[in-house]
Amino acid sequence: MAEIRIKPTTLGFLRDLKKNNDRPWFNEHKDKYLEAHQNMIDFTDSLIAEMSKHDRLVPMTGKKSLFRIYRDVRFSKDKSPYKTNFAGGLKRAGRHRRGGYYFHIEPSGSFAGGGFWGPSSDDLKHIRKQIAAEPKRLRKIINSARFKKEFGELHGEQLKSAPQGFAKDHPDIDLLRYKQFLISRRYTAKQVTDPGFLKMLVHTFKEMRPFFDYMSEILSTDLNGTPLFEFED
Repeated sequence: MAEIRIKPTTLGFLRDLKKNNDRPWFNEHKDKYLEAHQNMIDFTDSLIAEMSKHDRLVPMTGKKSLFRIYRDVRFSKDKSPYKTNFAGGLKRAGRHRRGGYYFHIEPSGSFAGGGFWGPSSDDLKHIRKQIAAEPKRLRKIINSARFKKEFGELHGEQLKSAPQGFAKDHPDIDLLRYKQFLISRRYTAKQVTDPGFLKMLVHTFKEMRPFFDYMSEILSTDLNGTPLFEFED
């Protein structure tokens, strides 16, 4: 694996930006932004190359994978014009491959994440039916030592009560209340700027696969295991 790293100067730029989040300062230090941005492009290109060895991804460059640093402030009380992080996402290819990889680089809040942030109403109903029919499969994944070591626990917004069609005392109500299914791991600034961080991030993303593969399977089959559509390559 190529030893590409996120430079300490990239985090340094983000720290300075947080203290000086205005256009005059940003324009005056545009060269520092371009240097940090290019560092993130190079890192993300390497990340895509490594992840493509383990998963089928939608073709995308590092530059396209990164989100814009400019904030949309039209409907926000916070009018700070810039984000104080670099973040990006990798999308899995094919209708039958569900889940996506996300990384967020910020001096005091870097993390890798993945899962299902806003599943459609139909998908959410289908997930709940599949969980209720065979809850042990999901529990085996999220209760495994590997999952707990890497991610701790399953996260995401939950209903306060039971979803429609399920009893409040359902034995698996703790899983059925989820509206989102998210997993994440946090990193320190020291870890992010370590030459081995690329390898660490790839490992974290690979550890998401059992959860992604489970979700991909249940969302592409009915309760009898019959495919709902023709699978792509």
